[in-house]
Amino acid sequence: MISWDANAGGPLLPKVAEHLTTSLRESWGNPSSVHQIGRRARKRLDEARERVAKALGASSPREIIFTGSGSEAAALAIVGAWRARKDRSKRRVVTTTIEHPCVLGAMDVIERDGAEVVRVAPGGDGAVPAEAVMAAITSDTLLCSVMAVNNETGVVQPAGALARACTARGVLFHCDAVQAFGRLPTSLRELPVDLLSFSAHKLGGPAGVGVLFDRRAVDVEALTPGHQENGRRGGTQSVAFAEAAAMALEHAVATADEFTARVTPLRDAFEREVLARLPGLTVNGAGATRVGNTSNLTFDGVDGEALLIALDLAGICVSTGAACASGSVSPSHVLLAMGLTSSQAHSTLRFSLGPDANQAQVDEVVAALVRLPPGCRE
Repeated sequence: MISWDANAGGPLLPKVAEHLTTSLRESWGNPSSVHQIGRRARKRLDEARERVAKALGASSPREIIFTGSGSEAAALAIVGAWRARKDRSKRRVVTTTIEHPCVLGAMDVIERDGAEVVRVAPGGDGAVPAEAVMAAITSDTLLCSVMAVNNETGVVQPAGALARACTARGVLFHCDAVQAFGRLPTSLRELPVDLLSFSAHKLGGPAGVGVLFDRRAVDVEALTPGHQENGRRGGTQSVAFAEAAAMALEHAVATADEFTARVTPLRDAFEREVLARLPGLTVNGAGATRVGNTSNLTFDGVDGEALLIALDLAGICVSTGAACASGSVSPSHVLLAMGLTSSQAHSTLRFSLGPDANQAQVDEVVAALVRLPPGCRE
């Protein structure tokens, strides 16, 4: 079995799996309890928070909020900042048309609540022009939210430059950094943001835990009431999952350069081979800076879903786009925003290489695509 769907998630790191096996038995105490079992759990939770803060370069562990997912973290950043705003004249929020569905959904929520949401389109290469985003920012802008890396195309967005520009203009900046960790140097030095969200299961941690960095000067209103997480996210925390998230983040930060150096030549070799052997193939985002593990390919005249199923039957797991949008018959909003037609978007697959990718896998995936069964043709 070959899994080339790393952007949707991957296997647990061995050390994380080993940790969870014991931690789920040992750290069952409620961190809010005052007795010794609760105090032990609180100590471990505090230590996990400190590790995440250190890996990110945060100034205080109090800036780290553990959530149930990256999607929840992004929603808390956007909806929470909107509801907590003190200056009610700040009604504009700027984002892009290629954000992850969780960000787009959060924008829909605040738009119904009275926000003026401006969605900036990318160029044909999948990169959002920084100048277009800044042109949309006016004196009544509260927040700007732009992802670090697009989850479908792998195109790197100008989040760092936009964060600095927004700070200079007194505008809050949120970044969905889910696809950046482990693939780019990613910390608060590269991304000097006010709010940053990510998920552990993209980094070798478990699904079910995310993190929101919330700079101390920024107020967000809890979406789930409760005293936990300094009143910003109610609910009893999972100590084991918080520790696992810290471990996965530390690993991603430490190995990003090594992973990129190893996987980029494999991705490039894959694209060269399929372009040489299959007619009517387009690499979406090829003209922009991309992370090294992602290849988004449009197969002209091919039913993308049928091709995905054929590859699955051959033991190769890929994706038609964002996993959080799977099951939808609608074409990718990212590809449509880049100028592809609905038919082209439906003929597109995403190949995202993981840490176990190697040349033998490249050869096998290329061979499987060349053996494209007639049933995949429209």
